[in-house]
Amino acid sequence: MFKLFNLPKIMGKRKKRLGRGLGSGKGAKSGRGITRHQKAREKIKLWFEGGQNRLTKKFPLLRGKGKNKSLKSKPLLVKLSSLNQLPANTEVTLKTLIHYRLINNRAEKTGIKILADGELKHPLIINKLPISKTVKLKVEQKGGKVIPV
Repeated sequence: MFKLFNLPKIMGKRKKRLGRGLGSGKGAKSGRGITRHQKAREKIKLWFEGGQNRLTKKFPLLRGKGKNKSLKSKPLLVKLSSLNQLPANTEVTLKTLIHYRLINNRAEKTGIKILADGELKHPLIINKLPISKTVKLKVEQKGGKVIPV
């Protein structure tokens, strides 16, 4: 059986009514301190500089995220001639390149791309790495394989 004292409270707390006269207890300065200036009356934006132009407006070409410079980091470039340090018929992956210290650990975040700079001396198996078209031709001419990404 329901009783009045067992009922759950469903009414939330009322919003403070500020600025409704001195008798309300929340009148006069309405809890905004004693200074009567712009900040006491309204919300002003963080970049507001008192009427002069914003700092970002003074440098229009720098405005906006990523307008002039890409935030995405570019992949590390690996020359085909540097793969000659690997043994013949090695499977070339990101981990093997890091193991043989041809690239550093940063490449795991940025990625790599193999470019056809120089000549390849022995066959290799390039596994799921981005490469240029001429690298694919040079690797297949030497008897290696390219597994696409």
